[in-house]
Amino acid sequence: MKYPFFIILFFIFCSPAFAAAPSYPPAVAQAEKYINNIKTAQARFLQTAQDGTQAIGTFYLDRPGKLRFEYDDPIEDFIVADGFLIYFYDAGLGEQSNSPIGLTLADFILRPDLRFEGKLTITDITRSGGLLQITLVQTDDPEAGAITLGFEENPMVLKKWRITDSMNNITEIELFQLQTGIKLDDRLFVYIDPKRFQGNRYHYND
Repeated sequence: MKYPFFIILFFIFCSPAFAAAPSYPPAVAQAEKYINNIKTAQARFLQTAQDGTQAIGTFYLDRPGKLRFEYDDPIEDFIVADGFLIYFYDAGLGEQSNSPIGLTLADFILRPDLRFEGKLTITDITRSGGLLQITLVQTDDPEAGAITLGFEENPMVLKKWRITDSMNNITEIELFQLQTGIKLDDRLFVYIDPKRFQGNRYHYND
């Protein structure tokens, strides 16, 4: 299956640039603080690709440096970041590829201290669909990639993100049943070759 490679757009740089915003409303600082206060999180997600294809799964986050996207059956592909590398497992090919976190757009949400400035630049701030939506690009290469984060306000909650690639293809991830500040199994964030563990995606044999 190729579903994960829509999510991989979250980790690569491929989007048109926008004009930089000269100043930001207070809600932007609140959103930044909200993400920095998240240390662990788990949520169900619905992924929608440009062609309307959808997939469902579970998202795990352990900041700094660790995350996992795991799809519901029958999709066996997954993505895991272990604090150093991000691994992409393609079950159809039975292969994995990987990249240093620091070379990916995922670094912005996995870094210990997130700032919507410096390495990142806010290019658009809107309120639509009942959400505060903040678009970010890399400051040094604004044409290389963009992500739009969507937050509910009062209270602040991350509800979705949207990726637009260089061909104007859009992939959106919507989060449901988000839980934060929970204990997560450390083994979720270790790349385990499913072929060696009979399809068990993250648990070692005890």
